[in-house]
Amino acid sequence: MGKEGIRMIQNPILKGFCPDPSIIRVGEDYYIATSTFEWWPGVKLFHSRDLKNWEQIPSPLRRNSQLNMAGDPTSGGVWAPCLSYDGEYFYLVYTDVKTKKGRYYNTHNYMVYTDDIYGEWSEPLYLNSIGFDPSLFHDRDGRKYLVNMVNGFKGVLVQELLRTEGEEETEVPLARKKPGWKLFGERKKVYNGSGIGCTEGPHIYHIGEWYYLIVAEGGTGYGHCVTLARAKSVWGPFETAPDNPVLTSDQEDPLALKKCGHGDLVDTPDGEWYLVHLCSRPLSGQKWCTLGRESAIQKVCWDQEGWLGLSAGGRFAKVSVPEPGERFPACDDSAGMEQKGMRLAECGQKVVRDEFEGKELPVYYTSPRVSYEGFADLAARPGYLRLKGQESLNSLHHVSLIALRQQTVWARAVTCVEFKPDYPEQAAGLAYLYDAMNFYLLVKTADEQGQSVLTLLKSDGGVITDEMEPVFVPADGPIELKAELSEDGCEVGFFFRYDGLNWRRAGKEQSTKIVTDEHCRGFTGAHFGMYVHDMTGLSYHADFDYFEMTVG
Repeated sequence: MGKEGIRMIQNPILKGFCPDPSIIRVGEDYYIATSTFEWWPGVKLFHSRDLKNWEQIPSPLRRNSQLNMAGDPTSGGVWAPCLSYDGEYFYLVYTDVKTKKGRYYNTHNYMVYTDDIYGEWSEPLYLNSIGFDPSLFHDRDGRKYLVNMVNGFKGVLVQELLRTEGEEETEVPLARKKPGWKLFGERKKVYNGSGIGCTEGPHIYHIGEWYYLIVAEGGTGYGHCVTLARAKSVWGPFETAPDNPVLTSDQEDPLALKKCGHGDLVDTPDGEWYLVHLCSRPLSGQKWCTLGRESAIQKVCWDQEGWLGLSAGGRFAKVSVPEPGERFPACDDSAGMEQKGMRLAECGQKVVRDEFEGKELPVYYTSPRVSYEGFADLAARPGYLRLKGQESLNSLHHVSLIALRQQTVWARAVTCVEFKPDYPEQAAGLAYLYDAMNFYLLVKTADEQGQSVLTLLKSDGGVITDEMEPVFVPADGPIELKAELSEDGCEVGFFFRYDGLNWRRAGKEQSTKIVTDEHCRGFTGAHFGMYVHDMTGLSYHADFDYFEMTVG
């Protein structure tokens, strides 16, 4: 509750590496899709009934035939998906980014669909490669349009999407079909941007007599924002809103949400409007974002001239906003302000512990680039997760890592592994990482004489160093490994034990700066995970008894 008993939604609504939210409402149900970049499966999906409490549901891109990210660069892969619904089918359009260096970005856009958002999605339909951040607009007359920016931030394109006659009459299961649609007619540039620069993330809406175009501008860093334009036709010309940007960040307030931008609109059954957007929460006193880019929500309204604005007034994102049916206090933002102290001090602790007794991994686990079905096995040894060793963590192809994103500033991850290495090229244990070039590994391996040792490795921009003297450990039996962040999130400590009693420190406290957006120049976030590699090609496996993560 806020002041005056107002029920509030606390931001961010999706914590830890959940950027570029795309939202829809179907009856009383809300769904959000977010970017996953090089992490598998592609696109995170979440469901809510109140815009406040969100549950992750199965991802739409979980078959190799739908998405092949092997070799995709760090922070490449799936960018800015758009989720939509036309009353019959759910649609998802997304980009697979193959290169993103220098002048040339290779960005391939696809579409999948389903009649059951919890079920299997279709095979992908290739759309184009002209730019990234595509969206699908369903007009009131039944026509559909693909909307996407142009590589180089050269404006926003619109092209009609037509249904292919007869495709739906085949007896192929929906999950194995390609969508029966094709791009048709002129591809027209309808908007060059507001002038802020870096125009991306376009979404079109037909509300009343106007076609509204929301775009992200200012780059996806601390100058990020949401801007608005409108026209009387989907083909433009679009007029920029006089009071842009609609949403941005308060750079002077250290407790305010930062990097706010890339928005999408949704209405409630009672006609209220909300804007979801990405945001970041830098560590206190630092411009470090271990949590990556997250998703937040703002209550918005339309003025008498038909322009969009924040219900609270101004253009700065609020840390808390009223739930549907509630309003901000008149001329008073204190209801939101009193919640700011909660932004870094999360409310209580929550423990997620998996004993690996089921037949499938929970939906919140992820792996780099490729499906973990090829290297993870829950049946080989009941009650354990068996991971088959493949390439090392700095590979862009086949890495055996099962990870969980960091969602709070302070967190602790613990696991127990059994692994019997014979060579230094074999290692298994606990990972704390951002991407293939920036990570910590507390792993059991072997020295040149084949004796089992524990070591702590650090990779900073691809330069790997030993952060402790190797500790001899038993060749057989379990070893427990722990990583724990400092209260302010700026340091991480590593610990181990193999007697079930006292924890021993592994090396000194380490900086978390190397797992931040700013250091890595990336778009994802820090993860904890279970890891094994076998660079000999012998495919030695490691068995993990449990994985426990405490956040708060």
